[in-house]
Amino acid sequence: MTVPRQSVHVDSPTERRNPRTTEIDRMSTLDILRTINSEDQLVPTAVAAALPHLSRAVDMATEALQSGHRVHYVGAGTSGRLATLDAAELTPTYNVPAEWFLVHHAGGPGALREAVEGAEDDECEGAAEMRRDARPGDFVLGLTASGRTPYVLGALAEANRIGAKTALVSNNPDAARAPGVDLVIAVDTGPEAISGSTRMKAGTAQKILLTTFSTAVMVKMGRTYSNLMVSMRATNAKLRGRSLRILREATGSGQQECSAALLAAHGDLKVAMVHLLSGVDVMDASRALAQSSGHVRRALGLLGAHAY
Repeated sequence: MTVPRQSVHVDSPTERRNPRTTEIDRMSTLDILRTINSEDQLVPTAVAAALPHLSRAVDMATEALQSGHRVHYVGAGTSGRLATLDAAELTPTYNVPAEWFLVHHAGGPGALREAVEGAEDDECEGAAEMRRDARPGDFVLGLTASGRTPYVLGALAEANRIGAKTALVSNNPDAARAPGVDLVIAVDTGPEAISGSTRMKAGTAQKILLTTFSTAVMVKMGRTYSNLMVSMRATNAKLRGRSLRILREATGSGQQECSAALLAAHGDLKVAMVHLLSGVDVMDASRALAQSSGHVRRALGLLGAHAY
């Protein structure tokens, strides 16, 4: 006899039926799209309401990285895939060391393409991954639309026990605060256009939150100058052209002078920038950046130079 698998009733706004979309299967194609788009337009407002809490998470993550620790993302399903995407983009965009951001996705790499049955219900596996990878002083950010995913909550509880700081992004403002969670970032995106399809508004909100979170951390870690990507890795012709353009915009110098500065700096955009803005040679520019933990503005301040 086949034993029925355990089921759990999840009481979350994302699981409720949306009164605005009950006729969606009777609509024209254009009206289906307009209806979904109308629901999507509710997401930025929901995210904006959560920004004060998100700012605390940014500060916690920045403090962890500045003290030599790491940031962990923990998620299952859509949340885990979005976390994986966000972390993957940080190295090419900001030349982030691989050990700065670690992603823990329920079911492992194989679950990125296909769902792994029962993975998100495995609280013990989430805890085991933290015992293996988390350290005191790290920052662990969990993501779950329902606010109750066992894999995520198990990881957060164990990370907290180890001595890491923890935060939980949830689309369920009514969820009980889980043990071991220092900070809850609740984003009330309400019922989905298709009930329970949390890859829609909930996923969009989490994507915005992750991008906003990691970008703010990068700014605070000095991986930008003004709004320019000065820490990027120029690994192809397009990106080498972007480096040259960024240097010209930041310094006001001509193309020939910027090309020579990049060559002298062995392609290091920050060194070339501090060199041109301060007038010191590339060796002194490099030393000033080392003393300022890679912050261009701080390096210029050490050299008494004026930012362009």
